[in-house]
Amino acid sequence: MSRKIHLLYIGALSTIYFIVLLIIVYKGYDYYTTSLEERFFHPGHDAFRPSGLVGHGLGIAGTLMMIFGMGLYMARKRWRWMQRLGLLKHWLEFHIFLCSLGPTLILFHTAMKFGGLVAVSFWSMVAVFASGILGRFIYLQIPRTIEGRELTLQEVRAGKEPLEQQIGELLGDNNEYYEQLVKEYERTQLMAGKSPFTGYFKKLSTDRKLVGDIKHLMKQKNVSASQRHTIVRLVKADNSLKRRIERLETMQNLFRFWHVIHMPFALIMILVMLIHVGVTIAFGYRWIF
Repeated sequence: MSRKIHLLYIGALSTIYFIVLLIIVYKGYDYYTTSLEERFFHPGHDAFRPSGLVGHGLGIAGTLMMIFGMGLYMARKRWRWMQRLGLLKHWLEFHIFLCSLGPTLILFHTAMKFGGLVAVSFWSMVAVFASGILGRFIYLQIPRTIEGRELTLQEVRAGKEPLEQQIGELLGDNNEYYEQLVKEYERTQLMAGKSPFTGYFKKLSTDRKLVGDIKHLMKQKNVSASQRHTIVRLVKADNSLKRRIERLETMQNLFRFWHVIHMPFALIMILVMLIHVGVTIAFGYRWIF
């Protein structure tokens, strides 16, 4: 999938989500904003209540979307024969789409009434949705191949050596001054790293100062403007790679902890959802369509 097609793919999924949301809000706004005591007398009650034509349909559609969204993505990750069917990151994006639209439909299926056993499933769903957003952020911080495979720390570090070699070749005799500057800033950043809250921003600040000092050094050494531009670009790339290496181990650990939160809530949600369906059938509710 080319970059242009990928953007169209993401755009199509986002457009579908917002169109569906706007249609539901447009059609049901008056009913959903009516107080619970007065809804029984609302002309749209028979359609929008959880057991009504629209409400029931939203519940079924939302449930199927979440089941398919989770099932297909897990199958793509675990079954070898499915690895040929597109990149994992594209499947993740489709998983996010289905597992965002599904909970949205379930929200309107409940008609904004949360209580009893349904509340457990609903808040588990909210926890899964919220942790999914966090998981997506963590996932994006972990360097990956074009196929979506997670890079190892050794693979990321291997990409740093060619950059340092290019910088050394371009600087020539001035490389010794550059290495002294880097060592000085690395000591500064090591001290900054002891503070978990401000360390990250201090490192970004020292990265910018390092680039500024290198520009000043090259002007003093009469390095040509075109060469200065190339060296600064490589130094920025080297700094960026250093930050990626530092983040990699942290994000990998966070991703493991994230699974401990995300998966149990998803299982609780599915279990309570099945109990909810079983109870409604036991009370005499049937497929409305």
